[in-house]
Amino acid sequence: MTAPSQLLLDALEKRWKTYLAERKRCRTEFSNEAVHDLRVALRRLLSLIQLLNSVEPRPRLCKLSRALKNQLDDFDELRDTQVMLAEISETIHDLPVLEPLQHHLERKERRLLKDLRKQLKNLDLKEIARRIRKTRDALTAQEKADWGAPLLRSVDDAFQIVRQRLMLVEPAQPATIHRVRIAFKKFRYMVEIIHPLLEDFPEENLRRMNEYQTLMGEIQDAEVFLQTLADFETSASSTDLEPVRRHYAARHADAVSAYLQTKDMLHTFWRTAPEEPFPWEKTK
Repeated sequence: MTAPSQLLLDALEKRWKTYLAERKRCRTEFSNEAVHDLRVALRRLLSLIQLLNSVEPRPRLCKLSRALKNQLDDFDELRDTQVMLAEISETIHDLPVLEPLQHHLERKERRLLKDLRKQLKNLDLKEIARRIRKTRDALTAQEKADWGAPLLRSVDDAFQIVRQRLMLVEPAQPATIHRVRIAFKKFRYMVEIIHPLLEDFPEENLRRMNEYQTLMGEIQDAEVFLQTLADFETSASSTDLEPVRRHYAARHADAVSAYLQTKDMLHTFWRTAPEEPFPWEKTK
């Protein structure tokens, strides 16, 4: 089994290289896939830095975390716009009234792409690279440190936050599900990092966790679409978008229902307390 310190070093090296490669790709190709992959690379690198900071807080890691989070936030609006355009492309034949909104979003996408290309071109990575290098050096210097128990405690803490938010879910208030999603993403990416340290960890859990997160993501995407539709309606009063609103309101309701039926799957992903066995250990 890989030593925890080596696991962290390997993860840092891999995630940093992946981020650099996806950033380079995104500077020339702003497709849905390129934007998505850069966001994922950023989020995975950010999750690793946040995990390291939770185990051994350092100002350097806090600054690095903020810098990566700011980059991630810069992509939110473009990501939402591209998701909506992809959705419209699949439904516009059945709902041709979506055409004015499609044109509006295409104009918005072009503006966002132009702004983000400029930001990526002007982004100076020297300071981020310096902090990554110092983090790597610090991990190398502590190669004999016992990182195993502190890492598991950090994941335990992250899972407890998800559980607490799950208990506060109100079906009529989708924002409560969104809060679960935010906490779950942090927990899921932590598990991705440390799962090689866990004996008999079922690899299929990584896929199941992704599917669980996707269920909540579909609710959020539907909410963003409905809000965008409402905002657009105020500036396009000559267009009757009520059939579209009903269609996506029904999609939103179905997405909420699908998640609520499977929300308790969460308890199969991690232990409820540090002294408890992991779920997959109970089935042995």
